[in-house]
Amino acid sequence: MKSVQFHVPGKPQGKARARTVYNRSLEHSVSYTPENDLLYENLIKTMYIHAAKGIKFDKEVPVALRIVARFEPTKSTSKKKRMQMLSGEIPVIKKPDIDNIVKVIADALNGVAYKDDTQIVFVAAKKTYSAEEGLDVTVEEYKTESQEN
Repeated sequence: MKSVQFHVPGKPQGKARARTVYNRSLEHSVSYTPENDLLYENLIKTMYIHAAKGIKFDKEVPVALRIVARFEPTKSTSKKKRMQMLSGEIPVIKKPDIDNIVKVIADALNGVAYKDDTQIVFVAAKKTYSAEEGLDVTVEEYKTESQEN
């Protein structure tokens, strides 16, 4: 079974909404993706390509995504609370939303890991505190229980 694991360094970011502006010269509205999203998606693509060593999932192959978004506790957090955060006793309840984290990864890997993100049939994602911020991502071929036996 094909599987690619990779790490994206830095604070996890979610997919921002597309911006829409009215273009007077064209006389209609134009939507665009914010620059920060494009830069973050390019970082995700680069990290995947480096780890994948040429692995790409064909268009008929169902794909599973497993994502762990790691956040560092703030510097002002007390030692006791920091230990509770790092041990998993205190969950991450802050932005970005987990669905927006999944969306930015799924969109970034379009055409790179798989033909289209419609191939994603299973997602497991969580936010956690960690001493090192970043995303841990696994992209793998999805197997049903009947295929595993």
